[in-house]
Formats: sequence, C-alpha cells, structure tokens
Amino acid sequence: MSASDAVIIDVLKQTSRGERNRRAVRIWLGVVIVTLFCLVLVGGATRLTDSGLSITEWKPLHGVIPPLNAAEWQEEFDLYKRIPQYQELNSGMTVDDFKTIFWWEWAHRFLARSIGIVFALPLAFFWLTGRIEKRLRWPLVGVLALGGLQGFIGWWMVSSGLTKLSSVSQYRLATHLVMACLIFSACVWILRGLSPHTGDAPPTQKSYWAAGAIAVLSLFQIYLGALVAGLDAGLSYNTWPLMDGSLVPGDLFIRQPWWINLFENPKTVQFVHRGGAYLLLAVTLAHMVVSLRLAPRSTHARRAVLLFLLVAMQAVIGISTLVMQVPLHLALTHQAMALVVLGFAIAHWRAFFGEYPPEMQVDVRT
Repeated sequence: MSASDAVIIDVLKQTSRGERNRRAVRIWLGVVIVTLFCLVLVGGATRLTDSGLSITEWKPLHGVIPPLNAAEWQEEFDLYKRIPQYQELNSGMTVDDFKTIFWWEWAHRFLARSIGIVFALPLAFFWLTGRIEKRLRWPLVGVLALGGLQGFIGWWMVSSGLTKLSSVSQYRLATHLVMACLIFSACVWILRGLSPHTGDAPPTQKSYWAAGAIAVLSLFQIYLGALVAGLDAGLSYNTWPLMDGSLVPGDLFIRQPWWINLFENPKTVQFVHRGGAYLLLAVTLAHMVVSLRLAPRSTHARRAVLLFLLVAMQAVIGISTLVMQVPLHLALTHQAMALVVLGFAIAHWRAFFGEYPPEMQVDVRT
C-alpha cells in the first residue's frame, strides 16, 4: 500500500467516525428538544390550572422528594395557606384539592431538574471523548448556562405571587416562557446545523431574512401569548373576528401612561396578540408565494409551504381556544403548536446557512 493510499484510508475512517459522532449528538439534542417540549407543556398546564404557587419554597435538591405521608402533606398545605392565592381564591380548599395543584407544579419542577441531567451528563461525555466538534463546545455550554439561569427565573416568577399578588406577575411569566423558548430554539438551531442539507439555492438572496423574520415573529407571538395567559385575557372577549363588537375595539389605551396598556390591560393585550397572529400569517403566506414562484422545486419552497400550513393551523386552534373560553385541552394544544411553529421556523431559517462543514479531528476516539 502506498503512502497516498494510507492517507486516503485514514481520511475515510475519520470521516466515517465523524459522521457517527454527529449522529449521536443529533440524537442527544433530539431527546433534549423533546424533553424541553414536554417541560413547556407541563408549565402551561401548571399555569392554566393555577397550580404554580402550590409549592411556596425553593428547594433545588430536597424538593425532588414530594410529601410522603399525611403530616408532610399538611405541612405543605399550611405553607400554601399563608399566601394571597389561598386566602383570596381558594380558602375553602381541602388537602385533597391541594394535592391536585401540587402535583402539577411538582411535575414541572421535576422535569426542569431532569432536563439539566439530560443535557449536562451527555455533554460532559461527548466533550471528554472528543465527540463534539470544537466550534460547538462553548455554545453548548452557553445553552447549559441559560438552563441554570432559567431555574432562577422560574423561582423569581413564583416569588412574585407569594406576598401581594394572587397569581404570578405576567412580566415574569413572559420572561420565563421566552427564556425556555430561547433554549429550545438554540438546541434546534445546533441540531439543524449538524443535519444533512440539500444544497438547494435559496429563492432570493434575501430569503433568509424573511425566514429569520418569521422565526422572530413566532417567538414574539409566544411572548404576547404569555402576557395573555398571565392576565387571563383569553377568558374575556370570546368572539371572532369581532372583538367587543368591533374589528378594532374601543378603550384600548384607557390607562395612563398609554404604553402600560400593552402589558397590563387585558383587552389591549389580547387585541395585540390577535394582530400578531394576523401579521405572522401574512408574512408566512408572502414567503411561501415568493418561494413557490421563484424556486418551486426546492426544499426551501417545500418548507415554506409547510411553515405556512403550520401557522394557519395554529391560527385555527387559537381561534377555537378563544371562542370556547380556553378549555384546558385546547389551550395546551395551542401552546404545543406554538412550539412546533417556532421550532420549524428556526430549522427553516437555519437551513439557509447550510450544514456545518465537517471538522477533521484526528483525536476523536472510537
């Protein structure tokens, strides 16, 4: 065997090894994304069932163990009785009623702790065994750091409802949800970059700008939805397409200063959320039309079509949730679909940048 043949064989081995490593990292990130998806849904159910204040203490380690006997349940219930939510809204609650809301919040915190393990341990393994490409190591550490910060934000949110309010602050709720979506989006972005790409040319030189705008609008719409949830704004004005008997209802800016209505007036917040949905639908429709007209056979165009269909489906679910006065199953479906739209929009945007070029790492272990 000549020296050149040996070099070729060595390169082929490294390429094969690199592909196996990428596949393993993609599977790991896929598991992380699914776990994050479940975590956000359980968090949504916790909010919709008014369960988020049932655990009044932050015990990152000891809190993994739920109450195990009647005395411990009574102790947790007594702590809950001290906060305004019980005193103003649930004063007739029994211990059995309390258990229902407790388990939602406990499940949410348990999943949040679990995602740290699901992310951190494989990251350490892949890093120490040389299976993660150098360019991705610190970005992944950054995602892990955001997860730690998210735990603090979660308690910061809960603490807002323990002294004066009977529910958590809508500002802090929105911050908590947006941070979760940013972590989710970062994982989708990295996973998509490690996945095979077709290499199709984009429909226009600015198609990636449109895709990026759709991704940003999707995230912003989730933020608006969090404000709606935090204010229980979906429980009023349950008609469509009219709102309070008009396409543009009155009293949207009745409070002073005017901008406070965008965050604290339930009517204004719901109206803006509706407007955000119309804007997102219009932008995805225009993106689809342009893509089909200029590059009808490309994967970019096919993804643009699917993205529009997902947004249209989400709009139908949102309208149904509103007119049926926010039943739990529809509200959770609406939140789940929001994550699907966001995840697909991020992946669609990332596809315009192409696949990460392979790194030839001679020290990668088998």
